[in-house]
Amino acid sequence: MDTSQLSEALDSTLVLLTVEEAARRLRIGRTTCYRLIRAGELESIPVGSLRRIPADALAEFVAHRRAEQRAA
Repeated sequence: MDTSQLSEALDSTLVLLTVEEAARRLRIGRTTCYRLIRAGELESIPVGSLRRIPADALAEFVAHRRAEQRAA
């Protein structure tokens, strides 16, 4: 990954993320990210033929997981 890709991946002003960017931010693999999307655990939206994840969906996902952990 070159520096322009790295700075874009870490850009907090992005509203929609690619699956790869979301996976990188969550520190999970791309396949795991797609599995979470299919299971409805991670919100995503179609943009034409592309799949994008709202940046705020990552915080919601983590908050939901933390709440589940506390309840267990």
